[in-house]
Amino acid sequence: MRNKVPRPTRRAKLSALVDYYLDSKMYLRLAPSTQKQYYTHLGYACGTPVQDTKKILGDISVSKLKRRHLQTCYDTWVDAGVRQANYRMSIISAALSYGVRSDILDFNPSTGVEKLKTKPRKVRWKREEVLRFLDTAYSDYKWRSIGLIIHMQYTWGQRVGDIRTLTWDMLDLDRGVLDLTQSKRGADVHLPITIDDTGLLAILVQQKKDLGFQDYVAPMPDPKGGSYRPYPVDRIDGVMNEVKAAAGIPKHLTAMDIRSTVIVEMVEGGADAVSIMQASGHASTTSLTPYLVNTLLGSTQALSKRSK
Repeated sequence: MRNKVPRPTRRAKLSALVDYYLDSKMYLRLAPSTQKQYYTHLGYACGTPVQDTKKILGDISVSKLKRRHLQTCYDTWVDAGVRQANYRMSIISAALSYGVRSDILDFNPSTGVEKLKTKPRKVRWKREEVLRFLDTAYSDYKWRSIGLIIHMQYTWGQRVGDIRTLTWDMLDLDRGVLDLTQSKRGADVHLPITIDDTGLLAILVQQKKDLGFQDYVAPMPDPKGGSYRPYPVDRIDGVMNEVKAAAGIPKHLTAMDIRSTVIVEMVEGGADAVSIMQASGHASTTSLTPYLVNTLLGSTQALSKRSK
């Protein structure tokens, strides 16, 4: 039975509304990893001092919460990064919107908060960098699962969050197919394993022989209490940095950049937008706009197609 947390009144503190939201069906429908992020950011937001008051945001009563309170908090969060500030405000807005739907608030005070636009990240891996990363990661058992995560990402162009939690029941090694429901928007994608010459299928077959007794395709190498677990989000970058240092790969490249790298490579290869969406899971061609970057290879291929 849900909503064990008492329904707050309009006089209740914002932190009480947040607790009510965290106990809601709406929150509990989110993916576990997303729940964790929401919980963390909501806690940080509620603990933010509000300028020109002697209170933190979570201690302001729901009935007295104004847009200016949220604006001053947002302006504080921006110091740590625009993307993070926007994400945190969107989460606070989700909790406040739930308050509106629950008749605790008449309107969402986050509406109208002036936010900065984020510049799309344009960092891309070079193919030789990916291959060097894989060679280094596969050379040491402690890095093998991280290597496999990046290998699968580079083959399919999926988000690292979906790949790190991949389970064996999603893979059909006999047919050579991955059937994946993406966690971000629930899109179903069906992807071939033997799509390139990087030997992913053979590595997956070996991984299944070695670790097929447990659920995860690329778990952490050290089981806890005899149980294997997927890599937590906050552990991936640290292990990747170890591999990058050993392989002589630039530090600024991340697992998140692999997906955009693959999509750009599909664009450069001449794939049409609908075909790319079949692989990436994007809902519309507009969503692909950030990946339509100007590259020498792309312009060369386009110019070569001119009629003579």
